[in-house]
Amino acid sequence: MKPTTREWVKKAENDFKVATQIIGRRRDVVADAACFHAQQCVEKYLKARLLEAGIAFPRTHDLRQLLNACLQAEPLWSAYAQILDRMSNYAVDFRYPGQSATLREARLAVKHCRSVRLEARRSLGLRK
Repeated sequence: MKPTTREWVKKAENDFKVATQIIGRRRDVVADAACFHAQQCVEKYLKARLLEAGIAFPRTHDLRQLLNACLQAEPLWSAYAQILDRMSNYAVDFRYPGQSATLREARLAVKHCRSVRLEARRSLGLRK
């Protein structure tokens, strides 16, 4: 694996840890933050996969755009399109006044994050 890919994976794992720690709390779950970190984890894993495949990608939080680029190397990932469309919004929407995530949204975001993370790690030759 390329050194820069490893850096993206490390950053993605940090976001994954934060998202799962937030959701694991019994009280005072900060749903906005859980959604944000789940989105960031997925974004970084998509970028890691693109980098490893030698596919250029733009500086973006748009998960669908990143997924579309990934389909060159991972065509079966198209199954994630709807999920990633929804998760793209978590990069910005819940970080500012006007919208807030629900606990249900946060749990679902982390669930989807786990799924995409597992696929990306397999693709990169990493253990679960």
